[in-house]
Amino acid sequence: MILSQFIKPESVMIDLPAPSKTKLLRSLSDQAALALDLPADDIFQAIHNREKLGSTGVGEGIAIPHAPVPGLETPFGMVIRLKKPIDFESIDDIPVDIVCLLLMPGQSSTTYLNVLASMARKLRSPKVVKSIRQAVLTEQVYAALCDEAA
Repeated sequence: MILSQFIKPESVMIDLPAPSKTKLLRSLSDQAALALDLPADDIFQAIHNREKLGSTGVGEGIAIPHAPVPGLETPFGMVIRLKKPIDFESIDDIPVDIVCLLLMPGQSSTTYLNVLASMARKLRSPKVVKSIRQAVLTEQVYAALCDEAA
């Protein structure tokens, strides 16, 4: 799946301050709710419930919180580079500075897995991750993620 199908340039943020994992997820839920015209509490609850199963901090300073959200018709993604890394209870205990929020329609597990796999594959590239960390503009982050040649 092509990342630009569910991540839009306006869904990229850099240098976002986040005092904690819970406050970050609440803030991202609020922002996603505005973009999707869905209740922020529904989005937060879905993400929070997924995090209770185990942290989505995948290692090397990267987290991919994801969850199915009731009422969502198509996959939706946000990419955030934090101002300062935060504890995300990651598998390697490295604080997280890159967060990719993925919200999915509940009905299609195939789409869910394809979206998650596409993001994970892209973030395994040291070149992409370095570009995200060095970006000055949100457009640079978006280009690093959505460039199909990378």
